[in-house]
Amino acid sequence: MELHRGEREGEGEQRPPAPLLAESYAAEAMAADMDPWVVFDARKTPRAEFENWLETNLPSQVRRFGDPERNVGPVGWIAVYGPHYIHSEGDLAALQQDWERLQASGRPVTFDTVKELALNSGVLSGKWLMYLDSGFKVDHAWEGIARAILDGHIAVAKVSPRGPDSSDSRHVICVYNQTFTDQEEVVRLDAAIRATGIKCQLSYKPDVYTYLGIYRKNRWKLCPTIYESRFDLERVPRRSLITNKVTSTEVT
Repeated sequence: MELHRGEREGEGEQRPPAPLLAESYAAEAMAADMDPWVVFDARKTPRAEFENWLETNLPSQVRRFGDPERNVGPVGWIAVYGPHYIHSEGDLAALQQDWERLQASGRPVTFDTVKELALNSGVLSGKWLMYLDSGFKVDHAWEGIARAILDGHIAVAKVSPRGPDSSDSRHVICVYNQTFTDQEEVVRLDAAIRATGIKCQLSYKPDVYTYLGIYRKNRWKLCPTIYESRFDLERVPRRSLITNKVTSTEVT
């Protein structure tokens, strides 16, 4: 699965940002990807170093564009790689070529046609997205996700640093799985996220959408997320209500 593409467009956000074109979201995400990341890699870093790393790099305290007065540079993302994380992104060159051919062919750009491109190129990873206010909420949620990664319940995740507007700063946490076409796998990842105590709304996006620039307000009028998860506090036992947004059917 691939982490090096950003998610900052506000899918599933309860307080949406000012309207922007999909190209603007894609450009913002690419800029974040190109800046340095702060990473704890459990495959090669002793777990004894994790507590200090976590406390030093709380998302509410790390500035996206750095602090020139303290000679601190920009940070694109904060990420944790699990002990068994395997980097895999598929054939991105083939994906791009097939995408250009699809658009030139006049065939409709739909979930099914994009899924076909993803299967052909092996670009199959995806992620659950959650949007949280800066401060305690995002720091607490990120700590739970990060610990679940170290314990092997989640493979990999990342969180955006604090934005420049401190009066209305929100963060996105992206939690990844290998195969967006495997619904059971997607549901299991939701359960692993909920087990950390997170109860906010989640939205799920295939990485192929990110690579192809399918964000909010895209020209093909595709919804950029394919699942939505809402935590039901009234049911016993409490659980997520997951909806497939492509088919408009309940999954759980």
